[in-house]
Amino acid sequence: MSTVSRLVPYITAREGEEPDSYLALRASFDGAGRSALGYWDESQKDRDPLGVLWGRCSQSIGRDGLPSGQPQWRLIHPARQRETMAKLHCQICAGPTRTPAGYPFLTPANGVPRETTRLTAQPPVCLAHMRIAVEQCPHLQKGYTALMVRSAPLYGVIGTPYEWTAHGIKALAGDDVPVRYRDPALKWFLASQLVRTLMDFAVMDLDSLSTLDSIS
Repeated sequence: MSTVSRLVPYITAREGEEPDSYLALRASFDGAGRSALGYWDESQKDRDPLGVLWGRCSQSIGRDGLPSGQPQWRLIHPARQRETMAKLHCQICAGPTRTPAGYPFLTPANGVPRETTRLTAQPPVCLAHMRIAVEQCPHLQKGYTALMVRSAPLYGVIGTPYEWTAHGIKALAGDDVPVRYRDPALKWFLASQLVRTLMDFAVMDLDSLSTLDSIS
């Protein structure tokens, strides 16, 4: 009896991909004595356009330019999550998701959401991969809501807070609560996921979504 192979999302971490050493981090101080988290060999690509420091992680890329290796199902690669969320590309295939009606998102929920906005760290899913994502993604199998989103501005990031102590840099316990951009706490924060606010959306069913065409 044949079985359907499980599709590995583009944003899923792969075996052999490792975060950079804790020793790569340092405290930097400006002329007024204000401190911030940074890297010893920091470059422009280590921060996003709003100045937030991002965690480094190696990437295992095959000859086709796509991630390779055994999937680490419970882990998300920070750079690939950031890439797809920033571009509003598909978390499954990394391709465009835009349609004439907006961007399709899947959220783990039952019924129609009552709130008019919601935060998500899950990048959109292109129309071609919506159904297989629902069928194969464990966190959607207990219930999901398909949304067509017309506005999804950046909100902030999820990651790990740090502090400067007499003994050096110390990592604090993270709680996966998104921190809004411009929050002063982001000076001592290492981001791992980009978060958007879903606004001006309509709840859709998969059959109606499949009739739309993506815009490249």
